[in-house]
Amino acid sequence: MKKIFNITLFAAIAVSVCSCSDKTSSDFKDFSKLQPVIEKDSVPIMQVAYLQNGNVYTAELYNPNIYSNGKIDSLKRHAGENVFQAASLSKVVFAYIVNKMADAGEIDLDKPLYEYTDIKRFTDTVKAKQITARLVLEHRTGLPNWSESPSSDEWPPSPINFKFAPDSCFGYSGEGFAFLQRAVESIKGKDIEQVAREMVFEPLGMRNSSYIWLPKYDSLAVEGYNWNLENRGVGNMPRANVAYSMRTTATDYMKFMQELISNKKAGTIAQMFKPYPTCAVRYAGEPRSCDSTIFWGLGIGTNKITSTNADGTTKDSYAYWHWGDNGNFKALFIILPDNSAFVYFTNSAHGHAIINDVTAILAGRTFDIEPWINN
Repeated sequence: MKKIFNITLFAAIAVSVCSCSDKTSSDFKDFSKLQPVIEKDSVPIMQVAYLQNGNVYTAELYNPNIYSNGKIDSLKRHAGENVFQAASLSKVVFAYIVNKMADAGEIDLDKPLYEYTDIKRFTDTVKAKQITARLVLEHRTGLPNWSESPSSDEWPPSPINFKFAPDSCFGYSGEGFAFLQRAVESIKGKDIEQVAREMVFEPLGMRNSSYIWLPKYDSLAVEGYNWNLENRGVGNMPRANVAYSMRTTATDYMKFMQELISNKKAGTIAQMFKPYPTCAVRYAGEPRSCDSTIFWGLGIGTNKITSTNADGTTKDSYAYWHWGDNGNFKALFIILPDNSAFVYFTNSAHGHAIINDVTAILAGRTFDIEPWINN
């Protein structure tokens, strides 16, 4: 039986440990080391989950330089259930859904998406007819990130222009995921929230996760803070969008990550962990040194890690990751080669300034992920 232990380390941190097996003292990550990190970089709240040896450790940290004691006490009443914008971590849940559908024979990853749904918004229908689910998940559609802000009234009917030819290069695109969302909804005959609830949220017990606003979020959704530490509210997503609109908790998202890890070698899901042969050059035509180790699978980024053996030979392994950036909400997960993993969510525009500090504490090293995201 799973045991849950509630531990308070000190006033600004609420920690819980969900144990699936016996623990040793070396298993536990000292989350108190993260407290000075969020204070140094002016992050109001950080919610984190860490997986090691079958044990999941979670914490919610509050910055007393930003919140009063009364506000911290109020937040702690819902510690672990306070809900954050997942931003682009939303895409990974959707990628899992698409790959599960491929395993079930419901979608062909290499079949043009126009055979499943319309291409009315595309200005170049010849190129649009070349887009497949595989190209979407690998970010090789040639589409821009967005034609208009996806939360605006202008976005749904806005024309979509191509930046590059399909399958010519890496180009991160929310529009591609929105196109694939329409195809999935057409295939399933259901909206994406219902699909996600049936395939992911309910089976995995992700009770605080949704692509749409839930009534419980009225009390659980945290407010985002901009670069100037101004409260910008909980944020408005007027429609379910698999590229960015999911809200969740670190505890919920770790349940999803455990599902991913358990299926790393199973069916089409395994292709999420198989990097595309060429690097994910974030800025097309402007390669950086960090790009040389970053690749993409069917929905997940990979960071190649080259280590040197005692005999002088080298060995490559991979960390798997994705970042989320909704401006005033930033998030990151990393799955390490030994299948330990962590995810964190912040309600801050400063939330990616802490990447190297967090990975040094939780993974014992830094990665090229940080300059790939921030530079």
